[in-house]
Amino acid sequence: MACFFQHPMAVVESGAVVGEGTRIWAFAHVLSGAVIGRDCNICDHTFIEGQVRIGDRVTIKCGVYLWDGLILEDDVFIGPAAVFTNDLRPRSRKPLKEIPQTRLQQGCTVGANSTTLPGITIGRWAMVAAGAVVTRNVPDFALVRGAPARLVGWVCRCGEKLSHVGGNEWRCACGAVYQQVAPGALREIQPGHARPETRAQMAGKLVV
Repeated sequence: MACFFQHPMAVVESGAVVGEGTRIWAFAHVLSGAVIGRDCNICDHTFIEGQVRIGDRVTIKCGVYLWDGLILEDDVFIGPAAVFTNDLRPRSRKPLKEIPQTRLQQGCTVGANSTTLPGITIGRWAMVAAGAVVTRNVPDFALVRGAPARLVGWVCRCGEKLSHVGGNEWRCACGAVYQQVAPGALREIQPGHARPETRAQMAGKLVV
């Protein structure tokens, strides 16, 4: 007996691996070979190809298609209609000789209607704004927006924008402290004392 929820109008092909507590909603299609972790929320009208790997507590909103080469680590959030590609120079009836790997690292957020080109890494707890076009790697904790997406600030694990308090130090209202170690690199040096749950963790508690 399946240990995950599958809506009657969803298709999960034999050979797909789905973790305990995951919910797969109407008109989703998961191909054989795909691996989905525990406590994920796969919303309506989504498609997951057979070589996709998804970690635990991942939220995938409506209208998202995940193609071979995509790896989603734990706690990733993908907004509605976000687009991913796996071929830089596509032609009809010309199969890929090698599929580039696109990695979404732990806790990152990919905003609604954004586009991420193949071979990109989006860093830990980074945030891609709605409508952005991601053409290069995104650092940990970075906030990027625009077309092409550019670094415009830094965000905390909790999702709030960080404030620059002088020198190399950045702080969040939750109490977390970060240090800028290079022009495009930030590291957490003190966790927040009252950090709210991530949206992915909150989604894991919802019935729908």
